[in-house]
Amino acid sequence: MDGFMGTEVKIVCVDDEKNVLRALKRLFLDDEYEIITAESGEEGLEVIAANAPVQVVISDYRMPVMNGVDFLKEVYKRWPDTIRIVLSGYADTAAVVAAINEGKIYKFIPKPWNDDELKITLSKAIEAFFLKQHNEELTSQLRESNDELKALNENLEEMVRNRTEELQFRNNVLVRSQAILDLLPVGVLGLDKDACIMQSNKMMGVISGLDCGMMLANKAELALPGEFHGLVRAVFSGETVTDTFTLEGQKILVKGVTLNNEFGQSGKILVFIPESAE
Repeated sequence: MDGFMGTEVKIVCVDDEKNVLRALKRLFLDDEYEIITAESGEEGLEVIAANAPVQVVISDYRMPVMNGVDFLKEVYKRWPDTIRIVLSGYADTAAVVAAINEGKIYKFIPKPWNDDELKITLSKAIEAFFLKQHNEELTSQLRESNDELKALNENLEEMVRNRTEELQFRNNVLVRSQAILDLLPVGVLGLDKDACIMQSNKMMGVISGLDCGMMLANKAELALPGEFHGLVRAVFSGETVTDTFTLEGQKILVKGVTLNNEFGQSGKILVFIPESAE
């Protein structure tokens, strides 16, 4: 196994017996691992520090000065992701349990070891190292994505609040505008580009004899009496219209203009001025 995604695999072997270290190097001679050896726990810590990251440490249990348990405990403290394997020629169950618990040992292998078993164990240990590393990277990416999503949501909420405030403001403006229109002594009729009635005021209802609210969103020629149809067609045929007509004996001056807004939308405004309001 040549690492994960092309990463170089480093194995540190620690044993106070040189012949054991030589045997381990021979065992992995055909594998694409960098085998680094040390003859004591102290030296092992030095070579790990000098070659980090190290994926796997294989350590003898019984060593002078610093035994395998103390050594691997220190490895775990400094490099918790490094996989730790213990080799021991002593059938000391209590000591093995202590090593596994205190040094967070991945695997205990007795001496003399079986070459195939050791190679399989090492291969799985390396795989476990890179899988853990990959999972941590995914977790980190997920955390970053969640943070970005949270920020986006906060921005979206702020945008929604701002947009809501803007719409409320515009609605208040429209309400006030409508109130002002209803106070005018002239009739006002607003049409969109399709000649649908989008705005009307109370005086327009008086002049037309219709409920202003019922007129809205309807085609002018369907909603208004026939006397108004010619005026609507006239205002849609040119920019401005000034005309008079008589409705129920009352002379009414009509002015119509085209309005264009900032979004490129166009509409028509018709103002009906009864003779009494002039």
